[in-house]
Amino acid sequence: MFENVSAIFFDLDGTLVDSVPDLTAAVNVMLRQRGLPAREEAQVRTWVGNGMDNLLHRALTNDMAGQAEPELFARAKPLYKAAYADHISVYSELYPGVREGLAGLRDAGFPMACVTNKLVEFALPLLNQLGIDHFFATVVGGECIPRPKPAPDALLLCAERLEVPVDRGLMVGDSLNDVGAARNAGCSVVCVPYGYNHGRDIREARPDVVIDSIAELPPLLNKAA
Repeated sequence: MFENVSAIFFDLDGTLVDSVPDLTAAVNVMLRQRGLPAREEAQVRTWVGNGMDNLLHRALTNDMAGQAEPELFARAKPLYKAAYADHISVYSELYPGVREGLAGLRDAGFPMACVTNKLVEFALPLLNQLGIDHFFATVVGGECIPRPKPAPDALLLCAERLEVPVDRGLMVGDSLNDVGAARNAGCSVVCVPYGYNHGRDIREARPDVVIDSIAELPPLLNKAA
């Protein structure tokens, strides 16, 4: 199944890093500044995965499908960005097996890209502060492409930057959007079951394989080779 894989595209939040504690802290700083009640981390955990704007709409309205008033949203967004800049990696942690898995893939010669709906201005320092930035040849953030995942744009850009055909890339993620982006781009997809998929079992999205840890990826690809 993975015999032709020559590059790997990693989602960030919910795949490599549990960033919800810091996202929650930033959300609550913003809400407090707007005179709104704090949200529980468990709530925020179900809201992440579709980019910053959707997270803010959900937090401001306390509703998964909510849309904040335009003026409120416009005032809240810079407050959130400033708060998150101060909370990039205060509480965020790598999932077990991530560092070992990335090292194994590097040693096997796979070029890797980080592809995320998060802005690059936040993704780069998060990767750096967690000590895994050196594994990635490029980082593609939400502002780098016209359409976010599940559109294929981000994966197409990753493939272009890594100079590989996109169908020889492997997407590794945790959500329906990651599976959709891979299918739309024409590449294989492996998912982890522990991330941010709005409470749904990722197996329902029918990725090619589900692994319990990123550490399982090097032997999986070595076996395919």
